[in-house]
Amino acid sequence: MQVDQIRTFLEVARAGSFQRAAEILNVTQSTVSARIKALEDEMNQVLFRRTRQGAEPNHAGQRFHRYALVIGRAWENARAEARLPQRFRTTFAISAQVSLWERLVLAWLPWMREQAPDVAIRAEANQSDAIMRRLFDGLLDIGVLYEPRQVAGLAFEPLLQERLILVATGDRRQDWRDGYVYVDWGVGFATDHAAVWPDLATPALTFSLGDMGLRYILDQGGAGYFPLRVVRPLLQQGQLRRIRGAPAMQRSAYVVYPAVWADEEVQRLALRGLKEVVRREES
Repeated sequence: MQVDQIRTFLEVARAGSFQRAAEILNVTQSTVSARIKALEDEMNQVLFRRTRQGAEPNHAGQRFHRYALVIGRAWENARAEARLPQRFRTTFAISAQVSLWERLVLAWLPWMREQAPDVAIRAEANQSDAIMRRLFDGLLDIGVLYEPRQVAGLAFEPLLQERLILVATGDRRQDWRDGYVYVDWGVGFATDHAAVWPDLATPALTFSLGDMGLRYILDQGGAGYFPLRVVRPLLQQGQLRRIRGAPAMQRSAYVVYPAVWADEEVQRLALRGLKEVVRREES
């Protein structure tokens, strides 16, 4: 059994298609098929149910899946720890969505360094799909993101709730709808937004990141939904005003981690640190 076979098995299971897995792994579809065939021959078991729509793990594949996750994580962890200096006992990898990075991870890092100075930390910011993929592949120990997808082998729990409010530049005589920009805060926000503002015209501008939208309206004028914690000082300074009568919306952030922990002691410590950061902010 080779590591490439395990990695390919996991990618096909996640993508639901040999062709899609080949694109993600940057190999040919025949290579993916050959790896899966070699793995199935070695195990003397067919692992996937092939259909016109793609491929999905059959009963044997589902039972093998959790062990494949452990093998994949163990290999990546072994590679990383083999290169560690003697002063470190293990490594820990965390990733967060860009809009949660400054709020949580930057505050968590010094806490974790103080509590576990013998743990080497790899921290990164990324998009939601990339974080989920890296968690699935065993390359991360924890991910912090909005609206995680349910994926076999991964567990998640709520970490915080963010309150989004409608704010605008200019005085109250101006109609905020004229300069409204839409910030893509996720599927849940889009559903709530459509229910609250069913007659609102399609905005001329849509931003994928809140920071981009906020910088734009501060520079050019306009309105949009942004986290209360971010715009509170701008409201106090008079740079923004809150739109009266506009309902606030909630957006939940979650912590996601492998269901089978590589190092339970460090994992629990890291989770405790993230929750402590949230408690400090909310107090």
